[in-house]
Amino acid sequence: MADIIQFLAGLRDMFNTHIVFGLGILLTGSYFLGMLSEKVGIPAITGFILAGLLLGPEGLHMVHAEHQQTLASVTEIALAIIALVIGSEFNFRKLRKVGRPVVIITLVQIVVTFAAVTAVLSALGMQPAAAAIMGAIASATAPAATVAVVRDLKARGSFVDHLYGVVALDDAGCVLLFSAVFAIAGSSLGSAEAHLGSALLHGLGEIAISLGLGAAAGWLMHLLTRKVSRDNEIFIVSLGIVCLLTAMSTQLGLSPLLASMAAGTVMANISRKSHRVLSTLEGLSPPLYAAFFAIAGTELTLGVFTEGGVLLLGGAFVVARAVGKYGGVYLGAAASGSDPLVRRYLGFAMLPQAGVAIGLVLFLQAAPFFQDAAPALQALSHTMVSIVLCSVFVNELAGPPVSKFAVVRGATL
Repeated sequence: MADIIQFLAGLRDMFNTHIVFGLGILLTGSYFLGMLSEKVGIPAITGFILAGLLLGPEGLHMVHAEHQQTLASVTEIALAIIALVIGSEFNFRKLRKVGRPVVIITLVQIVVTFAAVTAVLSALGMQPAAAAIMGAIASATAPAATVAVVRDLKARGSFVDHLYGVVALDDAGCVLLFSAVFAIAGSSLGSAEAHLGSALLHGLGEIAISLGLGAAAGWLMHLLTRKVSRDNEIFIVSLGIVCLLTAMSTQLGLSPLLASMAAGTVMANISRKSHRVLSTLEGLSPPLYAAFFAIAGTELTLGVFTEGGVLLLGGAFVVARAVGKYGGVYLGAAASGSDPLVRRYLGFAMLPQAGVAIGLVLFLQAAPFFQDAAPALQALSHTMVSIVLCSVFVNELAGPPVSKFAVVRGATL
């Protein structure tokens, strides 16, 4: 038996030095564990993360540890497409339709969640700049699980209208908030001598240039695709611009997230064919997102959870986020004069958390700022990744049943 195990380990070590093998095994493992997860009533995303954990350095070592930095490029592309799609939600015609109450609820719950998580983590000893970044990440939701519940129940009415409006705008607001906070907090993180004024000025400049570069890319994407009739050609040029924008933003020290979101916003508002660009990119989404979540799983270090401090911060993050989401929706609904059912139950439907939160924290870890930082700061970024992945596990398991409770109580069935 020992000889068989040794032979298999040798075979593994022969192949796992090739990065394409690592990517292939992650995709294959994600398929099977995602399918298994859905059969037992768990979101497929959780199965993808488990595949990465099982196949990565913490598990069977099918993915070589040295390839994690290179695989981060897949994460960058996936996150850029997510940000592009989120930016397209800032269509001014859509914003006029969703109405004032939805905008107020979205903004209030984002701000309250950010404040609650930042305050709690700071009180527990995390650096204020790092706590602020975590607070921004906490504001993200995962609308897919909630939308699936609504469709299964065939729910309708004012509650569902509010729900769809808030989840559509929430991730866009989260990416905008994260980009602003990271640009400002990143300048002072780990440095006691940093001045708020200079950090703020640097952050605002980074945001403005990122928006400008993204807007130019969105205009160029519109210009190059507006007269193209074949979808495959639209796909080629759109993906090319997304990749160029991501690389340029990263190398210039800007925010690829904010730049991609600005590109999506500009394209959605000046082009009537923007939906064609997004629909062609959707063909790349299933394998890209599966690899995206599996790579997130390879980043999960189980040893971190044996440390009492990490467990405390992770639990505090989950609880503070839940309180912030529910409390923020309640306050926003009350301020906007929304229906009592919306005020009472909509906050419960905001708990699921997945793709954008994972993408933001992986972007954080892969950022040159953290890669070139001192060991203590790199350890902090690793702890932040583990906390968010822990939160995703909890909220992707508990979120859908709680969302179902909210929809049953608040909507018309």
